[in-house]
Amino acid sequence: MTPKRILFIGNSITIHPPKEEIGWFGHWGMAASAPEKDFVHVLLKRFAEDGGGGEPEARVESGVAFERGYATFDIAGEFMPLAGFRADLVVLAIGENVEALDTEEKQGMFGAATERLLKVVRHGYEPQIVVRSCFWADAAKDAVLRKVSDRLGGTFVDISHLGSDEANYARSERDYAHAGVAAHPGDAGMAAIAESIWNVLHPAG
Repeated sequence: MTPKRILFIGNSITIHPPKEEIGWFGHWGMAASAPEKDFVHVLLKRFAEDGGGGEPEARVESGVAFERGYATFDIAGEFMPLAGFRADLVVLAIGENVEALDTEEKQGMFGAATERLLKVVRHGYEPQIVVRSCFWADAAKDAVLRKVSDRLGGTFVDISHLGSDEANYARSERDYAHAGVAAHPGDAGMAAIAESIWNVLHPAG
């Protein structure tokens, strides 16, 4: 069934406000060339086309502060209001801003915090959950995200291979003065992320 409401929680790849000093002037997923080109909107359009109706209602929230401070982040205070959106599908797209998980302690803390985040946003109901891996592949982070997804009965989407293809980077499509912006997925990369999520949710055959 086509979801009526989708909650996206992510980082700059999902949504980033304008930041003139780095040459980013959009307010959508960095570094798509237009709002409709980021993975959120490509995926919404795909659902609309498949369902034969309008696009699902979407709420797009930043999880950057959580990524950078998950050990002490006020998960309930910041994310509990999102449970009221009553999403049919929750897409968690985080990990890139998390410090290296180079110890078992850090891996455990990040896993526990991420699991709590998802439990908070689904409080009182049972939406479908999708957790995607990092675009810039990181074995430790991706392993934790997969475990959390499995524990909560979610669907894990491995996109780690996309970062190994230079064609998926914004720098392959246009020039950027800021290397960080250029290293984000461009239109092709965003389309590939959306397609990866779609294909896992709608396997062929």
